[in-house]
Amino acid sequence: MMDYNVPTGEFEVGLSVIKSYMLLKEGKELREDEVLDASIVGWCTHWFSAAIFILDDITDNSDTRRGRTCWHRVPKVGNIAVNDLVLLFTHIPRILKKHFREKPYYVDLFNLFNEVTFQMVSGQMLDLIAPNGVRDLSNYTMDNYRRIAKYKAGHPLYLPVSRHLYLGKIIF
Repeated sequence: MMDYNVPTGEFEVGLSVIKSYMLLKEGKELREDEVLDASIVGWCTHWFSAAIFILDDITDNSDTRRGRTCWHRVPKVGNIAVNDLVLLFTHIPRILKKHFREKPYYVDLFNLFNEVTFQMVSGQMLDLIAPNGVRDLSNYTMDNYRRIAKYKAGHPLYLPVSRHLYLGKIIF
């Protein structure tokens, strides 16, 4: 499951943590421990994205993502994909605890991933119930669109910016 879902996609999601961290240091070279911290948060972000994509593919009943068969469509996977996405989500706090529990920003990072997970799952729900099972365009109001965009599509912006600010506490 990890080999199929996590290494695929946009590595920029995870690598952006290191790149942004370098920008926060204003040209100063990152220490080895700072690269490690940023890499760990980057991988947590990448795992988060993988879990969200599995969730989205299942709930949208998708067949492919980025030219590949969706995980739940792979032979012998099926509904096991639901458990797999939960495993991805629940490993994030375990990794954060293992590597950051002694850091002053640990609680902030933990809460950030928890909050973004809640927002994404809420956005997914709004996306699923917006049409109410009926193809009625009157259900697609601007208010519904804004709520879905805020909660479902907001994580690519909110999570990276917030995690960089928390990691920035290391250097300030």
